[in-house]
Amino acid sequence: MAPEIKPFEIAVPDSALAALQAKLATATLPDKVDFSDDWSYGAARDDVGRLARRWRDTFDWRAQEQRLNRLPHYTTKIAVDGFHELDIHFVHQRSARPDAIPLLFVHGYPQHGQSFHVVAPSLPNFGFSQQVRQPGFALDQYAECMHKVMVRLGYARYVTQGGDWGFFITRLIGLRYPAHCLASHVNFPCVRPPGLKSLWFGLRWLLGRHSRTERQGLARTLWYLAEGSGYMVQQSTKPSTLGFALADSPVALLAWIYEKLHDWTDGYAWTDDEVLTWVSVYHFSAPGPAASLRIYYEANRARAASFRGTRYVPSVPLGISYYPRDLFAVPRPWARCLGPVVYEATHTHGGHFAAFEEPELFAADLRAMFGPGGGAHGVVARLALDC
Repeated sequence: MAPEIKPFEIAVPDSALAALQAKLATATLPDKVDFSDDWSYGAARDDVGRLARRWRDTFDWRAQEQRLNRLPHYTTKIAVDGFHELDIHFVHQRSARPDAIPLLFVHGYPQHGQSFHVVAPSLPNFGFSQQVRQPGFALDQYAECMHKVMVRLGYARYVTQGGDWGFFITRLIGLRYPAHCLASHVNFPCVRPPGLKSLWFGLRWLLGRHSRTERQGLARTLWYLAEGSGYMVQQSTKPSTLGFALADSPVALLAWIYEKLHDWTDGYAWTDDEVLTWVSVYHFSAPGPAASLRIYYEANRARAASFRGTRYVPSVPLGISYYPRDLFAVPRPWARCLGPVVYEATHTHGGHFAAFEEPELFAADLRAMFGPGGGAHGVVARLALDC
């Protein structure tokens, strides 16, 4: 192992656990009204209250910490042009096969057959990676940072997978480093109606020419834009204001994240431990939960640069998986405007957190895309030259 790559273990101090318990012991819930548990207003009061009590009384963080530490965690320092050096945390799970494909798996918010060497970093400002202290760290910088992690690990050429912010970041990696990024798989295909064809697509919608699946997907997308995206406006404009609540109140953090876990999945039956582990990682994260909001602000301020990945990326073969309850569930012809599509899969169930909700389907898509007969199987031969 290179000396600049250091093993890492998650070890939350006892003092941080005690502080969390003290906060939870004095938590105050909002007033109870007839519609307190109506999810159309936001997180349900009784659900959040029950989870907060579970977090306070019986949730075993140490058991979850031990489970997470079964994965091989590492950190390394990455220099991003124009910014201070960042300590980046990542999981690096190597396949037993030396000829496995290096896969950069990039998460979003709120998160964390063919064989793969999987590299799953915590983005700067998330999880156990360092916070960015300077303004202006936008999606181009995230892309640079993630690319440099792969190169640091010895993967001069690799493939990527991204959803949510990972979609945008991996798209920029393909634009910036096409000699290194040999193929990309995405879920959450965030794309506008394709140019001059928008009128045609609108007419098709009005005339009922879209398939039932397409119409349901577009309805889901319109619901998200109209009723489910308020968090994005706040985080894109005044993240620091919201940050005070999330940093000081674990119950506020729980409600803020749990609402997304509830609304953005396809009826996934979250266990209490799953929800509380997810929220605890944000609460105990190295930079604190407020830091994770800033990616929205910086991406919004650098909109032209940040979102050019929603246009056609010519040099990187693309695979797309469609899940019916994702936030952008667009028709296939729209998504095909993103690049040279070599693999597509439309699923009958699954939501925004597809890798968590449907891990078998998710992994099967990657194996089908890169395996024998898959649209990106040629990548295997190109990568063999690096072995």
